[in-house]
Amino acid sequence: MTADHSPAAARLHEVAEDVYAYVQPDGGWCLNNAGLVAAGDRPALIDTAATEARARALRAAVATVTPHAPRYVVNTHPHGDHTFGNRFFTDRAVVVAHEATRDEMALAGLHLTTLWPDVCWGDVAVELPGITFREPLALHVGDVRVELMHLGVAHTRNDTVVWLPHRRVLFTGDVAMSGVTPFCLTGSVAGSLDVLARLRALDPAVVVAGHGPVGGPEVLDAGADYLRFVQDLAAKGIATGLTPLEAAREADLGPYAGLLDSERLVPNLHRAYAEAQGAEPGAPLDIEELFADMVAFHGGLPACSA
Repeated sequence: MTADHSPAAARLHEVAEDVYAYVQPDGGWCLNNAGLVAAGDRPALIDTAATEARARALRAAVATVTPHAPRYVVNTHPHGDHTFGNRFFTDRAVVVAHEATRDEMALAGLHLTTLWPDVCWGDVAVELPGITFREPLALHVGDVRVELMHLGVAHTRNDTVVWLPHRRVLFTGDVAMSGVTPFCLTGSVAGSLDVLARLRALDPAVVVAGHGPVGGPEVLDAGADYLRFVQDLAAKGIATGLTPLEAAREADLGPYAGLLDSERLVPNLHRAYAEAQGAEPGAPLDIEELFADMVAFHGGLPACSA
C-alpha cells in the first residue's frame, strides 16, 4: 500500500502533559516533525513546515488542543522544511533561533524550492527570527521550562535542540532522525556524534526527532551507530583509494539498508573523509559537488513529497 504523504496524514500526538509532537509521515525529504508546548496561554511551537498547505494544516492541528495561538516559534535550524511556514504564525508569534540560523536563513532564501520545482510550495516566504541567542536560552511556557541549546556542529553549524527537563522530552531537530538516514551535508559526522552523546546524557524519556516516528533514547543510539558506520566506511575508503561516491557504491548498508533516504550516505561520506583528513567539523565543502554525487548515486533527484 502506498504511504499517504498528504498534509491530512500528519498527526498531533501528546507525548507528555501539555507537550505534543506533530509527525508528518513518512519522514522523508521535507516531511519534517514539529512540536508544541501548550501550557498556559502563550504556547510555543517548535519548527513549522515546508509548504503553505502543510503550515496551514499544522496551524489547524494546534487549534484542536489549545485556544491560544502560539506566541513563540522556535526554529531548530535554517532549512526550509522547518522554517518556510513561519509566516503563517507570525501574526501572533515571534520567531526564536540561534543567531547563526538567522544569518543562514537570510543567505539561503527560498533556494530549497528550486531543488524541487514541481512541489506545490504555495505562498511561502523567509520569515527571519526576531529573537536570536548565542548562549542557552530558557522560555517559560505556563509552568513548563523550555530550554534552547546549541551544543555544537551536527546536522548544520547552528542546530538548536529543545529540552523540557521537567517533562523529560527532547526535540532534536535534524540532529537526530528516526528511521531516516542522518544528513550531514553542511554539518559534521564527528560533531554529530559528540552532540548525540551530550543529548544522551540528558536522559530523555521521549525523543522527537526532526523526521520520523517519536521514540525514546534509542533514537539517539541508532543515529550514533549509523554515523560510526559511516566513519568506518570512510577509513576503509581512504585506505583503498576510493572516492566517497565509489565507497558508497561498494558499501553494504547492512542494518541501515531500511532507513529512508539512504542516498544521504554519499554526502555523509564526503564529510567523514574530510574530517578523517583533518578538516574541522562544519568546514566548508563544495555543497554542489556533494549534492551532485548524491544524485548520481541515487540515479536521479530524490523524491520530495512535500
